[in-house]
Amino acid sequence: MKTEEFAFQEGAAACGCSDCSRISAGYGKTADLTRRRFFCGAIGGTAAVLAGATLSSTRPAFAQTTMTPQEALQAMMDGNARYVGGQLQSLNEDLSILKANTAEKQEPFAAVLSCADSRVPVELVFDQSIGHLFVVRVAGNITSPEITASLEYGVAVLGTKVLMVLGHGNCGAVKATIEGKAVPGQISALYAPIRPAVDTAGSDLDAAIDANAKNQATLLSQASPIIAGAIKDGKLKVVSARYDVASGKVALLS
Repeated sequence: MKTEEFAFQEGAAACGCSDCSRISAGYGKTADLTRRRFFCGAIGGTAAVLAGATLSSTRPAFAQTTMTPQEALQAMMDGNARYVGGQLQSLNEDLSILKANTAEKQEPFAAVLSCADSRVPVELVFDQSIGHLFVVRVAGNITSPEITASLEYGVAVLGTKVLMVLGHGNCGAVKATIEGKAVPGQISALYAPIRPAVDTAGSDLDAAIDANAKNQATLLSQASPIIAGAIKDGKLKVVSARYDVASGKVALLS
């Protein structure tokens, strides 16, 4: 019997793109991504070079198909630690090589549902470069049929190992839902998906932000057969987290 996931994959393969062709071919083998790194600010002295060398040795090689969901999550959190410490490494990677290796296909190891807030630069927050993260952004980091479909593509076609719903401090969408004031245009359409979190947390903004991230992660985990199936098979981990816009730190929510 064909599951919905296989049906989705087969339908996608018919489009002929390289990502979908990889699905129909059984994913194939992932070629190693060649990288070159250089150290900036060499005039800073030997200490700076040694520090950079230490960081490079701790940065995992990018090999999506060999990562477990837990290893993928750890790679994200390690990257956030580098970001908080002001020791980004992704900016030192040779962009010409990265572009060349991702022009025909993408193999991100994690998907992130983030708020559209300009203070949450997802790739920088996790110190990841081109082709590493599959990011979907919308005000309030809320799910919808279109958002779910995009994340299902990340899981079923691209093979992401982690799906993170990332809320953030002082979220305007959550704050507006709490206040419930009249707003122009279609902005109020954001209220309904966030309202359950506000009903749980009341007027406590921080608590409502966390509750909303958890709710959206739960919805994705339970409402999508593709995502639920990947979780059941041990191929995917779905988590919720909160980004502190002041400190830059990402904290996983229980």
